[in-house]
Amino acid sequence: MRGLVIKSTGSWYRVKAANGEEVNARLRGKFKLDNKKITNPIAVGDEVVMEAQQDEWVINEIEERKNYIIRKSPKKKHFDHLIAANVDQALMIATLKEPRTSLGFIDRFLVTLEAYRIPGVIVFNKVDLLDADGLEEADYLSFIYEKKVGYPCVKTSFIEGKVPETLSALLQGKRTLLSGHSGSGKSTLINLLLPEISQKTSEISSFSEKGTHTTTFAEMFFLDDTTAIIDTPGIKELGLSEIEGSELGHYFPEIRTVMNDCRFHNCLHVNEPGCAVKKALEDGGITQERYYSYLSMLESDDNRR
Repeated sequence: MRGLVIKSTGSWYRVKAANGEEVNARLRGKFKLDNKKITNPIAVGDEVVMEAQQDEWVINEIEERKNYIIRKSPKKKHFDHLIAANVDQALMIATLKEPRTSLGFIDRFLVTLEAYRIPGVIVFNKVDLLDADGLEEADYLSFIYEKKVGYPCVKTSFIEGKVPETLSALLQGKRTLLSGHSGSGKSTLINLLLPEISQKTSEISSFSEKGTHTTTFAEMFFLDDTTAIIDTPGIKELGLSEIEGSELGHYFPEIRTVMNDCRFHNCLHVNEPGCAVKKALEDGGITQERYYSYLSMLESDDNRR
């Protein structure tokens, strides 16, 4: 029987069968041996084939994925961790206060999406907490990411008790992955979209100004027959996976559009002569913030090749 994985706990999976029934299933042990560099061979969003064995369901096959999103495992060195599979888009909830989401974190997330051809949306939440300077920064970042780079941006405060119509329209008819730091508002958004779910929400630690984890495992929720959201555990750090430094520029849309004009085909856009990317930076076509994020990723241990 075929089904859709809607919850992953690491040891068992919740699967929605083709007939609409939801069952718990375990993974056939073989897959754990076949995926030595993956901590979780199956992710929420995977289409699977399972069969009943005695008093339990066993997953025997994973259907081919149209896409997936992956990160370096935070617990196992040299291993990767699947976040979700077969998604239509991903939504990053960012906050400029309580907690603050760094631009580097946002850009790493967007690079990961670009690498796996997943459209991205950025929601700047908790704008009610911002003073005049903070609101100006939110406007500026929205200008960078939406007008300069091309990612839809929404500014809001979920505390207002409603989901902006622009965001609801972006979610409609799609399977959307939700991501962001703990405390950014993922669970609050789900509560607004599906009040009956009553996801737990948490206060921000006044000591560290970082959120406390309220979501332990990835889980998919259906808003209607064609609309679903995937909630994921809050991410503190996002290590890039399967991306080499020489490829990095391809995953910055504004760099990708001009890099073919560089004098050298293997230009890394740092100090090389005749670099079209550095010229675009000087002319304002590429912002300093995004370029510095590119350099930071290029120079990190994960991408130094």
